[in-house]
Amino acid sequence: MSVDPAAAQTLGTVRIVGTGLLGASIGLGLRGLGVRVLLHDPSPTALALARDVGAGEIDPGDVPVDLVVVGAPPDVTAGVVRAELAAHPRATVTDVASVKGGIAHALAGADGIDRYVGGHPMSGRERSGPTAGRGDLFVGRPWVVCPSSPGQARERTEAVRMLAIALGSTPVFMPASEHDDAVALVSHVPQIAASLVASRLVKAGDPAVGLAGQGLRDVTRIADSDPMLWAQILSANAPRVAGVLKDLRTDLDGMIEALDALNDSGAVGARAAVARVIHQGREGRERIPGKHGDPQTRYALVTALLPDSTGQLARLFEDIGEAGINVEEFSLEHIPGARVGLGHVSVLPAVRDALEKALTDRGWHVAA
Repeated sequence: MSVDPAAAQTLGTVRIVGTGLLGASIGLGLRGLGVRVLLHDPSPTALALARDVGAGEIDPGDVPVDLVVVGAPPDVTAGVVRAELAAHPRATVTDVASVKGGIAHALAGADGIDRYVGGHPMSGRERSGPTAGRGDLFVGRPWVVCPSSPGQARERTEAVRMLAIALGSTPVFMPASEHDDAVALVSHVPQIAASLVASRLVKAGDPAVGLAGQGLRDVTRIADSDPMLWAQILSANAPRVAGVLKDLRTDLDGMIEALDALNDSGAVGARAAVARVIHQGREGRERIPGKHGDPQTRYALVTALLPDSTGQLARLFEDIGEAGINVEEFSLEHIPGARVGLGHVSVLPAVRDALEKALTDRGWHVAA
């Protein structure tokens, strides 16, 4: 997917209320496509920053708008949407809050509810605020569209669908309750899991933390998130998140029992129970969409030692390109205490040997 200028031109004038990460990113993306964007935020500082980074112009208050995007915190989104419906009686109003059911319930029966379409771009960053905004934040990501009723006018849902397409997202239609069930599993519980694992490091000894590698970094990456924002998100979706955590607790209790049983040399089935959890984890991970949204593909990994100096990463990719090999995925792992890293290059299994030879011939040290 890529941004779509033609879709952007159908949007008309867009007003963005709330200039945090998502609001500013939407503004940056739309401005880059030639859309007029009007900004509003109760914080003068945030508003000025969003304007200064190029997300739009400050709304003068007397310009008719066609689409309103509410990027307010989740706990006040419903009230802001209600106010925008009243203030702009012809505009379609959407939002980007990560929980939809509570907002839909709070707005039930509101004047103009037929012009409200819930939305949630499945994209974000660990950083927050307008200075963290990126115009390409949504490219290639799903954008959930939740109509306010099954029979909602197509022109309203179409406006939000075209917003997603303009910014390079893939629109996905689903009811608010189904959306909240889904994000509890694929977004909210992973955040809690990452935070719980990372919190164990607070009191850990320096020698233990010094051994941390890429696995720990991968598991805890999203732990560097905004506590206030996530308190609001989890509060809004508490019953669904708690349900998933209770199922996870059952699985965790089973793993603990199996590990305790391994202390008994005569334990039967404990190792199988441990292996079963790992195996089921592999099966579950394979269901996560891979490149271009296709099913996961098992790639071969070629690892090259990468000196920590200017131009080395560019040279590695240049050498791979000259070998005529496509990089499917790439990650860089830093080695503690050494000015060298490990460049993990994922390629199709059929070309692994050719890549290893090409890199070795070009002077790279390829790790086993």
